[in-house]
Amino acid sequence: MATYLDFEQKIKQIQEDIISAEVRHDKHAAEILQNDLDKEVAKTYKNLSPYQELQLARHADRPYALDYINLLMHDKVELHGDRHFADDAAIVCYMGYIGDQRTIVIGEQKGRGTKNKLKRNFGMPNPEGYRKALRVAKLAEKFNIPLLMLIDTPGAYPGLGAEERNQSEAIARNLLELAQLNTITVSVVIGEGGSGGALAIGVADKLAMMRYSVFSVISPEGCSAILWNDPSKVEAATKALKITSSDLKELDLIDDIIDEPLIGAHRNKEGAADAIGDYFLKCVNELSALSSEERMEKRYSRLTGMGAYAE
Repeated sequence: MATYLDFEQKIKQIQEDIISAEVRHDKHAAEILQNDLDKEVAKTYKNLSPYQELQLARHADRPYALDYINLLMHDKVELHGDRHFADDAAIVCYMGYIGDQRTIVIGEQKGRGTKNKLKRNFGMPNPEGYRKALRVAKLAEKFNIPLLMLIDTPGAYPGLGAEERNQSEAIARNLLELAQLNTITVSVVIGEGGSGGALAIGVADKLAMMRYSVFSVISPEGCSAILWNDPSKVEAATKALKITSSDLKELDLIDDIIDEPLIGAHRNKEGAADAIGDYFLKCVNELSALSSEERMEKRYSRLTGMGAYAE
């Protein structure tokens, strides 16, 4: 059963009315209601607040990394383990094809349902997850295979075991190694990009965000607790943090915004997957035209230019 947010209730009602009209075989009423639905969707989704975009980024029905991998890739095989400690299920790695392009995809997977959420650790990777991602990224470099990274995590796992196995070192090493990785790399925030957990697979030639995704140094709940000690300030914190795709594009901290379907990826998974696939293949074509030295220099300039401003 589909999940609807508070601001989607009118859309829910119209969709239910359309189903009723179709059951009655009333085509005329269904057509009128479909027009009403299109207008309501445009009105609702073109005037979203930052907090509403955060709700969409966390929507229970929003596609996760494996949803996109299954929709985009064919002839694929999963790659497991970091070859040091364990196989972290919060990070998934696949080699296969997107269209005719041989590709390696690394994604953060949150999981659905209690059992699967626990298996995936709610999308919060341990150090071995980041080490697995780096091992697979090095494999992409070795065979000169373009790399697509799908970011969707509330953050790196902060548990005692993760800290004992040096979580901060694993993230820092990924930042260093991915910055130097000599193959085409594209990162896309597909839902929630949380702190270092997102950065660890976010260093790339191109960094993009889905229209209804967020990228933040801290969750709005954490920010609200630290600054105001008041959970009711989450909406204000979301606005102040500037974590939406449009905010980060305006600040020149990301390269592109991927236009997922207006009604959201959670209502049109295939359309959202096509948008990511088209963007990735466009980036591969664009970056393939550059020499290795030109691509690395462009990446270096982009990374070192982040946060620069003039008064």
